[in-house]
Amino acid sequence: MSMRTIYITQYDLERLNQLIDEAEESISQDRHYLEKLEEELSHAEVVPPNQIPDNVVTMNSKVCLVDQESQEEKILTLVFPKDADISQGKISVLAPIGTAMLGYRTGSIFQWDVPAGKKHFKVAKILYQPEAAGDYHL
Repeated sequence: MSMRTIYITQYDLERLNQLIDEAEESISQDRHYLEKLEEELSHAEVVPPNQIPDNVVTMNSKVCLVDQESQEEKILTLVFPKDADISQGKISVLAPIGTAMLGYRTGSIFQWDVPAGKKHFKVAKILYQPEAAGDYHL
């Protein structure tokens, strides 16, 4: 995984660290994704909510992604597990694609592992970012 800067508020960092701690106690598989999330957070730059760039995928951001193979668009909202609902396009940060997209900027391409190999998505547009909208505690 390449090093990249993830911008995150102290509020979200605390909630994500608590989530990781709770998940580590309750799951026995898919620890790989928890480790990836922990690694990403260890490189995070903690900033006030009003200083997070508006082109960065943060928690509760609604994002338009483009599959780089099929060119199909997906609209997903990155949420905490309790709010996940795939039928509404709400994907958990603990899901592989959720962990993968956290912190990427508009125009960036990220990858995540699927059973058939790797999928590559481009962050085409951020449709809603809570920090940019002044919603600091979603």
